[in-house]
Amino acid sequence: MKIIRKLTLGIALLGLTGMAGAVESDDPIKLALNEWTGQHITTYVAGEALKRLGYNVEYVTAGYYPQMQALTDNSITATLEIWSSNIGENWQKALDTGQVEELGDLGLKPREAWMYPAYMEEQCPGLPDWKALNACAEVFATAETFPKGRFLDYPAEWGTTNVDRINALSMNFDSQPAGSEGAILAELKRATAKQEPLVLMFWSPHWFHSTQEMKIVNLPPYEEGCHDNASWGINPDATYDCDWDDSAHIDKMGWIGLRDRWPGAHKLLTTYTLDNATQEALMHQVDVGGENIVKAINAWLDANESTWKAWSM
Repeated sequence: MKIIRKLTLGIALLGLTGMAGAVESDDPIKLALNEWTGQHITTYVAGEALKRLGYNVEYVTAGYYPQMQALTDNSITATLEIWSSNIGENWQKALDTGQVEELGDLGLKPREAWMYPAYMEEQCPGLPDWKALNACAEVFATAETFPKGRFLDYPAEWGTTNVDRINALSMNFDSQPAGSEGAILAELKRATAKQEPLVLMFWSPHWFHSTQEMKIVNLPPYEEGCHDNASWGINPDATYDCDWDDSAHIDKMGWIGLRDRWPGAHKLLTTYTLDNATQEALMHQVDVGGENIVKAINAWLDANESTWKAWSM
């Protein structure tokens, strides 16, 4: 009996030692939370998985562009959903400091574009051709923009290239930035419920696409150079006389010290991927179902243990 007890105690101690050894530092791994629900899903999946491995994780609210500077001094340890289509030169500037590194492609298949509810094709004949928008700009006008149409844009802190795009294409529209993702969704819900005119900047993956058919405006197609070379495209005096880049990808980035201080966490964050269907389903649970995000994520981790454990192997 004593031998059995000693053996049991030894196994328990060995297990505790192994668990402690797996967590290389008790310092907090600070993961950036940006301004939209999908990014929160991405971040909490990784963060809650790290917690299950014993890591100390903190979630830090961070602006999309300012976070790049914060990565350089470990004010933020990692940010996990950077869209190549709208991060601009900030990505390369961060890399050039030597204080951050790429952590690989997240795996989401993104699309950012000018979109409209499908019913607008009856109110604005000629859609999805972008030139049709000018012909019926007054259909989209509001009291503040009349006679120009209103274009519901991203929040200003997400970038303002649509202002350049509207000017470069001589569009009879005013860009009206939304205050947040929540404001965009509130406008989408209100307008689509009454089938009111709306054209806006929107993206996928997003759960809203499962509730309403959204169509993409056919702007002049993106080609290399149209965002930074005025001589390219239909307006020889302006950049952005084209669509958004539909070959965009979504990447992860981390502080350079992540690899040495938390090699196990570095392994997980580098290997970690997420697909559109998973993110959209979790977004729907949180934004539509009203479920607590940590509860929803941990339920997913419980049901997909083999998936998240493989990220750390």
